[in-house]
Amino acid sequence: MNSYKYFIKNVGLLTFSNFATKLLAFFLVPLYTNVLTTTEYGTYDLFSTTVSLMVPILTLNIFDGVSRYALERDYDKSAIVTISAKYFIRSCIFLISLILVNVVLNINIIFAKYGIYFVLMFGVQALSGIVLGYTRGIDKISDLSISSVITSAITIGCNIIFLLIFKWGLEGYFIANIIGPAFQCVYLIIKDSALKKLNFKKNYKKEEKELLDYSKPLIANTVSWWVNSAADKYIVVWVCGLAANGIYSVASKIPTILNVFQSIFSQAWTLSAVKDFDPEDKNGFFKNMYASYNCIMTLLCSVIIVGDKVLAKILYAKDFYNAWIYVPWLTIAIVFGAMAGYIGGIYTAVKEPKILAKSSIIGAIINGILNFTMTPIIGVMGAAVATTISYFIIWLIRYLNVTKYIKLKIFLQRDLLSYALLVMQAIVMVIIDKNVMLYLLQICTLLVIVVLYRNDIELVTRKVIRR
Repeated sequence: MNSYKYFIKNVGLLTFSNFATKLLAFFLVPLYTNVLTTTEYGTYDLFSTTVSLMVPILTLNIFDGVSRYALERDYDKSAIVTISAKYFIRSCIFLISLILVNVVLNINIIFAKYGIYFVLMFGVQALSGIVLGYTRGIDKISDLSISSVITSAITIGCNIIFLLIFKWGLEGYFIANIIGPAFQCVYLIIKDSALKKLNFKKNYKKEEKELLDYSKPLIANTVSWWVNSAADKYIVVWVCGLAANGIYSVASKIPTILNVFQSIFSQAWTLSAVKDFDPEDKNGFFKNMYASYNCIMTLLCSVIIVGDKVLAKILYAKDFYNAWIYVPWLTIAIVFGAMAGYIGGIYTAVKEPKILAKSSIIGAIINGILNFTMTPIIGVMGAAVATTISYFIIWLIRYLNVTKYIKLKIFLQRDLLSYALLVMQAIVMVIIDKNVMLYLLQICTLLVIVVLYRNDIELVTRKVIRR
C-alpha cells in the first residue's frame, strides 16, 4: 500500500470515529450552556484540566512509549501491555492516597466534595491514553473507530438523561463524561485481547527501560504542552474568577470544528511518518502533506473566524455568548499547534523526543510570562493571545530544527503572510461593530488567503479525486 493510500485509509477511519466523538458532542454545547451555570462549567473544566496535567506525571507518560513501540511489528506486545498496566495501577493508588489526605485534612473543599469524580476522571483518562495508543500502534484503526461511535452515543445519551431528565447538574455531567470513555477502554481491551497479554510474573527490565527512555523526556513535552493549552485557565480563575473561566472554556467549543480535523490528521500522520519516513523525501510525500495540511487548516480557520458571531448565537446561551470574542485567537492557536504537531510526527519517527520537549518548554515559559503580564491588564483576552503566541513559537522552533532530519521544503514567506491575515481577522472582529463593514473585510481577507493557497487547493483536490 503506497504512502498516500495508507494515509487516506486511516484518515477515513479516524474521520468516522472523530465525527462521532467530537462533532456530535459539539452540537451538545447549547445543552451544557443552558443547563449548567458558568461557575459549574468552570469547575468541571478546572477538574478536567488538572487531570490532564496529572496523568502524564503520575504515569511517567508511559502511553507515549506504548504508542511508539506498539508500531514496531516485532516488539513484544506482552511487555508493552504489562509495563503500561503496572504504571497505570501505581498512579491510581498514589492519586487515591492524595485525595484521602485532602479529605482528612480538608485542604481543598472543592476537591474534597468531588474527589471521587476526580479519581474516576484520572483513571479513565490514564487508561484511555494507554489503550488508544496501543490500539493505534497495532494498526487496529477500525476497532478504534467503531468504539468511538458507540462511546459517543453512550456519552451523549447519558448527558441528556442525567442533565435534562434526572437534573443532576454538575454531578450528572461528571458521571456522563466518565461512563462513555470507560466503556471505550473496556471494549478495546476485550476486542484486542489485551488482558491475555498481561504477564506480571515475567520481568521485562529491558523493555521497561526502552519505554521509559522514550517516555520520560516527553513528560516535559507533555507538561509544557499542557501549560500552553491549559495553564492559562488557572490564571483566569485567579484573576477573573470561576465564572470567567467557564466562559473562556466554552469559547474553545467553536474551534473544536478545526480541532476535529487536526486530531484526525495528526493521528493518521504519526502512523504514516513512522512507516514511510525518508530523510531525502524523494517522492515529495512529506512536503506535499505539509502543504496540504497547512492549506486546509488555514482556510478552515479563516472560515471559522468569519462565522464566529453567527455560530456563537446558535451555540452559546445566556452569559456564555460573550465567549465569541476569544474564539478567533483560540482557533489560530490550533493552526500553529497543528503544524507544530505535524513536525512533531517527524521527530517521533526518528525517536528524538528531546527536541519536542525543548520547543514545548520554551513555549510554556513564554506562555507563562505573557499570561502573568497580560491577563491582569486586559483580562481573559490576554490568556487567549498568550496561548496563540506560545504555539507560534513552538511551531517556529520545530520548523527551524527539522531540517537536520529531513529535507522539508516549506513556502515560509507565503505561510507567514497568511498567518498575519488570520491575526488581522481576529483584530477586526473586535474593533469593528458594524456588521456590513465587518463581514466585507472578513470575506475579502478569506478570498486573499484562497488566492495565496490556490496551488495547494488544486493539489489537495487532485489527490482526493485520484484516491
